[in-house]
Amino acid sequence: MQLSPQAGDLLRVIRSGAPRTRAELGDLTGWARVTVNARIDELLDARLVRPMGAANGARGRPAGRFGFDASQGTLLIADVGASAARVARCDLNGTVLAQDTVPLFIGDGPDTVLGLVIDRLESLRAPGDAPAWGLGMSLPGPIEISTGRVVSPPIMTGWNGIAVPELLRPRYDLPILILNDSDAMAWGEHVRSVPRADDLLLVKVGTGVGAGIVANGRIVYGAQGAAGDLGHTVGHPVHPREAPPLCRCGKTGCIEAYAGGWAIARDLAADGAAVTGLNDVLRLLQAGDPRAIQRIREAGRVLGSGLALAVSLLNPSEIVVAGQLAVAGEHLLSGIREHVAANSLPLATRDLRIRTSDSPNEVGVTGVAHALADWILAPEHLAATLARL
Repeated sequence: MQLSPQAGDLLRVIRSGAPRTRAELGDLTGWARVTVNARIDELLDARLVRPMGAANGARGRPAGRFGFDASQGTLLIADVGASAARVARCDLNGTVLAQDTVPLFIGDGPDTVLGLVIDRLESLRAPGDAPAWGLGMSLPGPIEISTGRVVSPPIMTGWNGIAVPELLRPRYDLPILILNDSDAMAWGEHVRSVPRADDLLLVKVGTGVGAGIVANGRIVYGAQGAAGDLGHTVGHPVHPREAPPLCRCGKTGCIEAYAGGWAIARDLAADGAAVTGLNDVLRLLQAGDPRAIQRIREAGRVLGSGLALAVSLLNPSEIVVAGQLAVAGEHLLSGIREHVAANSLPLATRDLRIRTSDSPNEVGVTGVAHALADWILAPEHLAATLARL
C-alpha cells in the first residue's frame, strides 16, 4: 500500500503519545480537519491505527480516539553480550511477547554466534504470530551505524570488518538494524524513564567499559557510530606514580585498563586472590572481600574522572550505571560521584542524578526494539517497510 508522506508524519505523532481524537491531532499538526480525516483514513486502511475508545468532549457525542495498532507486526530482537544473548519477540511498541537467554562466547566468531541467536529467535516464533517487520541486534563492540559493520572490536575475535546485516539477510528479508550494546541500553533507559529523561549518559561497566549518549531525546551515534567509547579514553589513575597499564585495545592507560572487569580481575589476581575473570570478582564482592571492595571503589574514581569531562561537555540530567559491575552499587557509585562533583562545572552537576539501572537485564532488549520500531516506522522509511509485507 502506498501512503502519502503526510500519513507517515501523522503516524509519528500518533505513536508519540496516548490515543488522540481527530481534533487533538489537528491541533498537534496544524492541519485542517479534512486533511486529518484523509490521513487517518489512510492509516486505518493500512491497519496502522485503530479506534481506541471515546473521549468525553465539552458537549455533544464523545469523540473517538485513535491509537497505533502495535499488534500488526512483530520485531525480532537480540541483545548479544560477551557470554550470553537475550533474545525476544516484541510487538511494534517494543513490548516483549516472548523471550529467552542463549549462552554463548562472542569470541567463537560471527558464524557460530549468529547461528545460536537465529536458532533461539526462531524457537520464539509460533504459527499465527503476526509477521516480522524487522530484526534488531546489539553487539559488544564498535558498530559503523550506516552499515552495521563491526570495526576493530577488542573482545570480538573474528568479527572485525563483518557487516552483520549481510550475514543475516539470506535468512531474513527484513530491515536489519545493528547497534552497539551501550547505545541500545542508553535508549532503553530513555524509553523506560519516568519522567522521560531526554538527556542521559549510560555507562556500561562489565568485562569492558562503554557508554551510550541520549541528547535532546535522540541517540547520539556520532558521524560513524563511535560516540560514547568512554572505555578507550585516557584514565586518571588512583596511584599516578604507577606505569599506565596495557589495555586490550593495544593502547596504554585507557579507562577500561583500570576500571573494566578484566582489569579488576588482573589486579586482584596479582594481589594473590583466586580470580580468573569477572565472575570471580563478583563472587568476592558478594562475599564482602575487602580487597575486591577497595579495587571497585578505585575503579569508580577512575570512571568518575572520565565522566567529569563528559558531564561538562554534555550536561546530562542522569548518569545511569549498568552492566555486571553495577551490582557493586555504592562501592562503585561513590567514587563516580566524588570525582564528577569535584571536576565538572557546577551548573552541569547542580541537578545531576547518578544511579544504577533499575532494570539492567531488560534495557538492552527494550532499547533495540524501540530503536528498530522508530527506524522502520519513520516517515522516510514507512513506505519501504510496508512494501516488504
